[in-house]
Amino acid sequence: MVAAVLVGLPVHVDAHVVVRDLLDRADVAAFEVGRDGEGEQQQRQHAATIARVSSSAAGALYLVATPIGNLEDITLRALRVLRECDLIACEDTRRTRQLLTHFEIHGKPLVSYHEHNEAERAAELVERVRGGAKVALASDAGTPAVSDPGYRVVQAAVAAGLEVVPIPGPVAAVTALAASGLPTDAFCFRGFPPAKQGQRRSLFESCRDEPATLVFYEAPHRIVASLRDLLATLGDRPVAVARELTKLHEEFLRGSASEVLATLEARDRVKGEIVLLVGRGEASAAAPELPLEQRVQELIDGGASHMDALKQAARERGLSKREAYRLLEGSK
Repeated sequence: MVAAVLVGLPVHVDAHVVVRDLLDRADVAAFEVGRDGEGEQQQRQHAATIARVSSSAAGALYLVATPIGNLEDITLRALRVLRECDLIACEDTRRTRQLLTHFEIHGKPLVSYHEHNEAERAAELVERVRGGAKVALASDAGTPAVSDPGYRVVQAAVAAGLEVVPIPGPVAAVTALAASGLPTDAFCFRGFPPAKQGQRRSLFESCRDEPATLVFYEAPHRIVASLRDLLATLGDRPVAVARELTKLHEEFLRGSASEVLATLEARDRVKGEIVLLVGRGEASAAAPELPLEQRVQELIDGGASHMDALKQAARERGLSKREAYRLLEGSK
């Protein structure tokens, strides 16, 4: 998910100085933690991790998660990899350079890796890794390959038998889910819905029977349209809209789809990166109790077209669209 990399830190925190000091002392501190068997095992694992990054004998592809807004969310491990790798592949070299500069990482070679060149660039990066290079792949914000470029080069590296090392960190979808108030025991991430209404409604329709919380990314200028289509296809389910995660103006809107839609429709403009979360359809279980004609009209009043309303009402009753149409005609 593309988002601005730089976010102001509290004035009393000099993050890059703190992090640099922590990095300088991390190795010593790790070997002073615990003296029992578990502590010794952690020490050995830490030493092995450092050796993997520092070794020049073998190449590897590192998937480095970067902050989705607040730079304090960078991990010490991510900074170590960015400092010690041979090359960084990134969506926008300007944004990544800003991130590196903030943490006083200088002179690191960067190459672009984005949706328009990832096919050809993936082959180049794999050859670099095959030749022994330590290559870090970083998105503008978040985790590479999660609704961001990265899948192709990971696939190619795996196929070539090369080592792929994930460096965990921020993921907007999971961050939003955790604070949404919706069930987290099962969730289905579907990325960005299509920009065209017909395709978007088809996507929502395909998720109708998914026994999990649905998670989407959405652009601010399309969130109102997406909520309208969601309401028309899946009904008035519980939803959450997470906006500007980890940033100064972070916001969560929670409620039914119609309530959240009304809140956003009342605004002159919606800004910021958005995660849309949709609860399961328990609330629609009582819908078949309504007469068919009333249910169709209810859906139309909610923004659905006559055809979409008829299809949904028919499905709720286990009818074909043709059967529902005949019943409607017979009731007139």
